Amino acid sequence: MKRSALSRPGVAVVASALSLALATGCSDSGSDSGSGDKTTGGKGATATVKALSDAELKKLIVGKGDLDGYRFAAADQSERFASSKEEITVADEKCAPLAYVLTGFAPGDSTAYVNTMATPVEAKPSASSTKSMEDMTDKELDDALNSITDTLGGTVTIVSLSSYEGDGAQKAMSSVSDAVKGCTGGFTATAKGAKDDAQKFTKVEAEKASGGGDESVAFAVTGDADGDKIVVHGEAVRHGSTVATYYSMNLAVFLADGKPKEYGIPAELIKAQAGKLA
Repeated sequence: MKRSALSRPGVAVVASALSLALATGCSDSGSDSGSGDKTTGGKGATATVKALSDAELKKLIVGKGDLDGYRFAAADQSERFASSKEEITVADEKCAPLAYVLTGFAPGDSTAYVNTMATPVEAKPSASSTKSMEDMTDKELDDALNSITDTLGGTVTIVSLSSYEGDGAQKAMSSVSDAVKGCTGGFTATAKGAKDDAQKFTKVEAEKASGGGDESVAFAVTGDADGDKIVVHGEAVRHGSTVATYYSMNLAVFLADGKPKEYGIPAELIKAQAGKLA
């Protein structure tokens, strides 16, 4: 990755931008209604399916201790794109499920959902990581900057779990699949009270899914950020009455002249989550 020459104030600005970028779009949990009973069943088991509750989903979502090399955290509500999916408006309604996946919400009419944000972390923090910038030597400052740019080049993933009554999970998967096929020309999403800050996506492409669970669908979305093209990746996987969704973004675009490398949704993250839902 190309390193950017930044002053000490510049390092602080990049660090602040990183913190905000990692927080966007994610919350610890939320629900559309109350709780339900745990269910079993895969394909075709719909008539007697009962949804899981928020509390049950919180125990099942991937988190600390489930996967080495990642940090799992929630964002403050004030830093989210919208506080609920009802506050998101999509010009073409059939594309709404994709917008929900990309903002960490349930793609369908769920009874409960939770989500978390997974970010890669360094195995061994540097000795200077606890120092303030004013106390760092030039070499320590350079090392700190390199660490920040490496993190910016990492892949951040929002993992969400949502649960459904009856055949709701299958319907949610169908809505995502239909959106991938019907929204190839892109779509625009706007949060309530932010009409001047619409999120424009110019292209949607189907990708090879992980193949896990009872059914899965994956896609790539190209966004427009002040004239720069940003590609993000999404996938939805159904495990019985629960749908796991993944949204991954590479943060290299926040660097001056940053060129995002080829990347996708981390396979180890999908595997770890699938293991908890098995």
